[in-house]
Amino acid sequence: MKDTKQQQIKAKQFHALHHSGKMLVLPNVWDSLGASLLESLDYPAIATASASIAYTNGYNDGEYLPFDQLLTLLTTITKSVNIPVTADIESGYANNYIQLEENVKKLIATGIVGINIEDTNRETNELIPINIQCKRIEIIKSVSTNMGISLFINARTDVYIHGEVFSTPESKIQETLKRGLAYKNAGADCLFPIAIRQKEDIKALVEELNMPINILTLPSVPELNILKEIGVVRVSLGPAFLKIAMKAMKDIALKLKNLEGLSEITSNEVTSDYLKKLVIKK
Repeated sequence: MKDTKQQQIKAKQFHALHHSGKMLVLPNVWDSLGASLLESLDYPAIATASASIAYTNGYNDGEYLPFDQLLTLLTTITKSVNIPVTADIESGYANNYIQLEENVKKLIATGIVGINIEDTNRETNELIPINIQCKRIEIIKSVSTNMGISLFINARTDVYIHGEVFSTPESKIQETLKRGLAYKNAGADCLFPIAIRQKEDIKALVEELNMPINILTLPSVPELNILKEIGVVRVSLGPAFLKIAMKAMKDIALKLKNLEGLSEITSNEVTSDYLKKLVIKK
């Protein structure tokens, strides 16, 4: 486990980033090299993406990656940087409150200072009832407080991806507002309404909940400057960075099959020396 005092400092730093007046942009990574890259570019914090971590380790997203393996990966990432790290833990890998409590202890022991926690039941693929999700948030808050770490809870709500339940725009925004307020009162520090796209809906959340809102970059989401204007505090990319990296590899691989693309490889500004500097820090 990382030094508790340093972890406490990072936790306070991460909380402060959500109340600085500046929009926090978090490109999600999946390994220590990506974390070190963002740190070298002066990003103030690191976020992981569950999908990216799962795919790059040969698993589908959705808690198929073994929990112990996730803990090992998170420990490696937090040790690689000197800035706060927040982790996507999906639904917590827990089927009951006791298991959730134990898992949160293990997660905090990796050195992370923040989490994303979802409100979808992985077994039924249905939304977790509000009262149960609030209890889960309360447990996370209590465990982290008892461990002396002010864990930043980014409460993800999946209302907008459960179209079969909330089929109208009005029902989606009303349920999101209802859950957002309940999660806030339970101890959540930020609301992450994944898949929300409409400017008016996002603005309503910002104005009515009076808490940090996290938006995922998806097609038709307002531009970053617009999101900042309406008061969005945090923007994350999910697995977008992984997709960009894979597209670059795919494009070059296809060119190589036709005996083309050599100049793109040999002129790449990301050299071996550049990568070494990221991992060998003085």
